[in-house]
Amino acid sequence: MTLLSVQDLDIKFRTDEGLVTAVDNVSFDIAPGEVLGLVGESGSGKSVTAKALMQLNGRNTVYGAHSHIRLDTGYGDPLEVLSLKRERDMRPIRGGAISMIFQEPMASFAPAITVGAQMVEQLLIHTDMGKKEAREYSIHMLDRVGITEPARRIDQYVFEYSGGMRQRAMIAMALSTKPRLLIADEPTTALDVTIQAQVLDLMSELVAEFGMGILFITHDLGVIAQVADRVAVMYLGRIMEMGPVRDVIRHPAHAYTQGLLRALPQLDDLDAPLVPIPGDIPSPLERPSGCVFHPRNPTLAPGSRYETEVPPLSQVSPGHYAALFPEDIPQATPERRA
Repeated sequence: MTLLSVQDLDIKFRTDEGLVTAVDNVSFDIAPGEVLGLVGESGSGKSVTAKALMQLNGRNTVYGAHSHIRLDTGYGDPLEVLSLKRERDMRPIRGGAISMIFQEPMASFAPAITVGAQMVEQLLIHTDMGKKEAREYSIHMLDRVGITEPARRIDQYVFEYSGGMRQRAMIAMALSTKPRLLIADEPTTALDVTIQAQVLDLMSELVAEFGMGILFITHDLGVIAQVADRVAVMYLGRIMEMGPVRDVIRHPAHAYTQGLLRALPQLDDLDAPLVPIPGDIPSPLERPSGCVFHPRNPTLAPGSRYETEVPPLSQVSPGHYAALFPEDIPQATPERRA
């Protein structure tokens, strides 16, 4: 069963310089109870992809004619999200079928309204609860995510919360409507490592409890290794590699994924130097031809076909794909076959 199906997603933005490509031919599925990690450098198109699922990108957004986002709402046939043109048509999607945890809670909560008032308001919109029941349930959810004295905290403002409490309150608010899909956009970036571990453990527990799917966006492959079932690696709007987390991390096939892994500290060799990926991610206004990563790929010989041709997502192993031409797929080792 598929909860979310994204097919051939193309996103461009109208600018004074013309149309700028932000997402190029991206496809992926998420099943109920599955966590899909979306990783890549800043500017890879991760957040733009996530916002498209709720049509939260700006009015200058242009979607491709063949782009499809289908969501199983649990009622009837899957819903074609991009076919919804009016704001009121999106209301059951935003905060109902799909909830989102943003990277910075201070920018997501209204500072002049109590946290509880905001939680109650969304429950009144998306459920058949009355005010009293919605308040009691909001207190329950704050307690569920580990906020102490929730009956008192619910009447506080977000600036009265610590960083970890804000993130937990955001999670409580996102989950209180029991969405079918949760989008977590770098939810642990601003947290210290102790609170980060607690939030990741909490999200894993809630996935098991509610059976929801999660799109987990981050630039940290270490975090993905802890929480995700599958991972998609994005670069400049395209998916470079996708597959089960264990396969992609242990046997990365694409040079970009290999570069991201080499840039991580080695805990078993703290003296080993970090190896950065050469160069910088180019501007979307100067999008390279062929494989968008080829200008930064140190393994390519001059005149490679990757400079002019776009490689397909070729199968590396069952469920594991990389943006490589078939003749460049790494051969399976005895370890991988095992």
